[in-house]
Amino acid sequence: MDFNVKKLASDAGVFFSRAMQFTEEKLGQAEKTELDAHFENLMARADCTKNWTEKILRQTEVLLQPNLSARVEEFLYEKLDRKVPSRVTNGELLAQYMTEAANDFGPGTPYGKTLIKVGETQRRLGAAERDFIQSASINFLTPLRNFLEGDWRTITKERRTLQNCRLDLDACKARLKKAKAAEAKAAAEHELRLTQTEFDRQAEVTRLLLEGISSTHVNHLRCLHEFVESQTNYYAQCYQYMLDLQKQLGRFSGTFVGNAESTSPPAAAASPPAAAAAAATLPAVPTIPVVPTIVGVPSAVAEGVLNPNEVKPPASGTRKARVLYDYEAADSTELALLADEMITVYSLPGMDPDWLIGERGNQKGKVPVTYLELLS
Repeated sequence: MDFNVKKLASDAGVFFSRAMQFTEEKLGQAEKTELDAHFENLMARADCTKNWTEKILRQTEVLLQPNLSARVEEFLYEKLDRKVPSRVTNGELLAQYMTEAANDFGPGTPYGKTLIKVGETQRRLGAAERDFIQSASINFLTPLRNFLEGDWRTITKERRTLQNCRLDLDACKARLKKAKAAEAKAAAEHELRLTQTEFDRQAEVTRLLLEGISSTHVNHLRCLHEFVESQTNYYAQCYQYMLDLQKQLGRFSGTFVGNAESTSPPAAAASPPAAAAAAATLPAVPTIPVVPTIVGVPSAVAEGVLNPNEVKPPASGTRKARVLYDYEAADSTELALLADEMITVYSLPGMDPDWLIGERGNQKGKVPVTYLELLS
């Protein structure tokens, strides 16, 4: 018990001495040992690293998880050292709703079929997002957190210890100046030598830790490259999924013309005599205006049926186009495309605006506009 009391009294005395030295320095009544310029630069660089690492970490967390409540929940699970429960992504939730809606509307209807296809793509997008978030958290966020919660705490602790050693050193210098008796001077000089040795040792320890910030930058640079690679793969996957979806929807875009609920074949499929007979027996109903047929253009084009051998290019209006992506023809009426090739394109009256007639040498057929870059 006596030892604890003595230690408590000693610690209180040291604390009081440091407080007095710090106050007098602030008031300009005491000298202060200054650190060299290189040391000051190391500390400024470390502070800058810590501040920007915190900002980058927080904003990356917002990027990966915009929902504040979800971020708070993940933070609590992390602090409790428990596994974060799996959470459905927004894309996966949207896919679920689209699939359920398609079942209600009828999976065989054009709208239902499209909902199923789009929902499947949204599910794949959601799964890709989940993989990206997991990869970014492991390869990028975790190293940043480890620096702030590990290395930086150690640096802060050693800097605080160095500050206390400096205050002790300057307090000893002040006591040496005030000492009058030879015995007091000898005691002050001995104490000064001890505190100077302790200060030099602590300064060297702190210096080594601060110089380690360069290694931290190298590590964070590597993690940043991994983050960019994960993000690139994620967006490439999303882009490919959407291209595939666009291609699938483009193949049966013509089925959405007219009454979407009708399951009967298009009027163009009926023979001319049958169509005439039906027109004579059925009452007149409003119809979609039809663009008049011009010479050289088969009327079947306006109705969605294209025979490439019957199509003749107009006298004017043809354009050159560069193919952006490979395209596989769905049937004999379409023209297969290869990326970066040049073809001639033109439109015909009554054609779906999302399609053009493309020509490559003696080959011709329908091509999707979204796969082309039209040139002047």
